[in-house]
Amino acid sequence: MASSATAEKVVKPGASSKSDKKLGFFGRIFAFLREVIAELKKVTTPTGRELVGYFFGVLFFVVVMLLLISGLDYLFGQGAFWIFGNGTIQRN
Repeated sequence: MASSATAEKVVKPGASSKSDKKLGFFGRIFAFLREVIAELKKVTTPTGRELVGYFFGVLFFVVVMLLLISGLDYLFGQGAFWIFGNGTIQRN
């Protein structure tokens, strides 16, 4: 296949289209900060109703995990007492 002279330049993903030269240490830091600011501009704050929903969702999840972990801790503790005893030495 022959390529035409008017073919568009193919840009690799992740490649910088502004310049092909490498950035120095401070240039990379400033580029990172520009990208962070650009991403922060995309962030939207939740509405009051969404915030309340998120709060109760997280609260429910935390309570469920607390009950699960407490129950497993109790069961494993009772199992350890059943297998190894309660730590006291029985003397005859």
